[in-house]
Amino acid sequence: MANINQPMFILRDDTDRFQGRTALRMNIMASQILAGIVRTTLGPKGMDKMLVDKMGDVVVTNDGVTILQEMDIAHPAAKMLVEVAKKQENIVGDGTTSAVIVAGELLKQAQKLIEDGNPVPTIILGYRLAVAKVLEIMENISIDARDEETLLNIARTAMTGKGSDFAKDELADLLIKAVLKVEEGEEIDKKLIKIHRINGGSIEESEIVDGIFIDQGRTLKTMPKEMKDCKIALMKYPLELKDVDAKVDLTDPLQMQVFLDNEAEMLKEVADKIINSGANVLFCQKGIDDVVQQYLSKAGIMAFKRVKKSDVNRIMKATGATLVTNIEDLTPETLGKAGYIHEEKVFDQILTFIEDCEDPKASSILVRGSTRHISSEIVRAMEDALGVVAATVEDGKVVVGGGAFEIEAARQLRSYANTVSGRAQLAILAFADALEIIPRTLAENGGLDTIDLIVELRAAHEDSINMGLNVFEGKVVDMMEAGVVEPQRVKKQAIRSATEACEMILRIDDLVAAAGALQKVDEDENLDNSGMPPMGGMPGMGGMGGMGGMPPMM
Repeated sequence: MANINQPMFILRDDTDRFQGRTALRMNIMASQILAGIVRTTLGPKGMDKMLVDKMGDVVVTNDGVTILQEMDIAHPAAKMLVEVAKKQENIVGDGTTSAVIVAGELLKQAQKLIEDGNPVPTIILGYRLAVAKVLEIMENISIDARDEETLLNIARTAMTGKGSDFAKDELADLLIKAVLKVEEGEEIDKKLIKIHRINGGSIEESEIVDGIFIDQGRTLKTMPKEMKDCKIALMKYPLELKDVDAKVDLTDPLQMQVFLDNEAEMLKEVADKIINSGANVLFCQKGIDDVVQQYLSKAGIMAFKRVKKSDVNRIMKATGATLVTNIEDLTPETLGKAGYIHEEKVFDQILTFIEDCEDPKASSILVRGSTRHISSEIVRAMEDALGVVAATVEDGKVVVGGGAFEIEAARQLRSYANTVSGRAQLAILAFADALEIIPRTLAENGGLDTIDLIVELRAAHEDSINMGLNVFEGKVVDMMEAGVVEPQRVKKQAIRSATEACEMILRIDDLVAAAGALQKVDEDENLDNSGMPPMGGMPGMGGMGGMGGMPPMM
């Protein structure tokens, strides 16, 4: 009979397992480290990060989601916060740094409550009550605005503190013009706005195109370089013979010539159908055979092959052309119109401009920058601004920035907590403290006295809910008068995402990982003076590749 006291193993010997308080502490620590990494980038005076990948490519940015995506993060809890940032970016296009910072602070406050003996389910309940109250507060203090001045302020706020800061007024103006061109009712399709960077020149040389452009040239140099009174054929049909996996036995050399002549005739028929349609410009999403190109060139037709799907959609919106999927369907009625199409070399790139369109519902912005790093960061800033402007147009609701909303929400949350009984009240108060991490971080990154300014902000909100932090002057001012506003959707999504991620991490009490995936953190390890766990004590966070070859600093 088997010994019932014999130990039973269901996991491999090389498996690491952390349970209870140890697992929770490791996950919270990883989340705090990640939040600490991006925290210094927040606000008008936030700093940049230099990221070097395994190939040695360098990215310089203070865009939260870009930083998190470029880092080689291995810890599973930290990866969950990266997903929060990606979700924030995909839904609203901005607020990624705020979402991660708030999530990290919520976990920090939760850890204090746990150490004081509060059960995790009670903390989660309190956080849920707090989120519901914050969203209610947000609805009550949001401002209805969709006018052009508000959109300009929204765009400027989104670009403040990034590489485009000194030219944010000009860039915001370009962006709003582009948005208003593609606006249909109260909906904005961001894919209809192309933001393209060109290395070389200054930011002030950035411009909005009178129409749209694609970043490629005509297929043959013998084709016209420019065309007026354009009739545009737009095709998703390969203008080339399909490769057929078949064997053909030829017994006579003349049969080869007949075979080639048949191919040439078929290709000529394809070219003739395009020519007979009346089109003088062709954009094809697929390939174009060399023979077809030659026939089109002789007919004086500009042709472009392998045009990107996003560009095809913009051409459809700008010119009114119908995308043809079968060449037999190509008729004069499917053609689009444009007054002028021309190919130009801008610095070192070949671009084709489609201009003088009757009612273009697509737009393009040409962004210039002296180096690749600068122009890339400007594009990221403008894409963030595009997201928040689109959200404002669609929702029509904004909240004041500069930490004003977070201070007001925290103030009202503390009053609400007094109406809740039990230990959930403590979690609501902790949530209020966590929200203040935003104005506190703005002050810290601006090199200001954090304690005095937070106290001053709290006092100012007894009289006005619009009072926020002007980090340039180091004063508490009215954010509405200063034109510092943010879309309601950005704040709402950031708070929701942060709380959901926090709740998911708090509910984990068992961590099972393959050997070497995680390293156990010493239970006695303390936080450093910054309030963050020491970087050396939190393995599994990964890092940037390509740094091993760096010479030692002398």
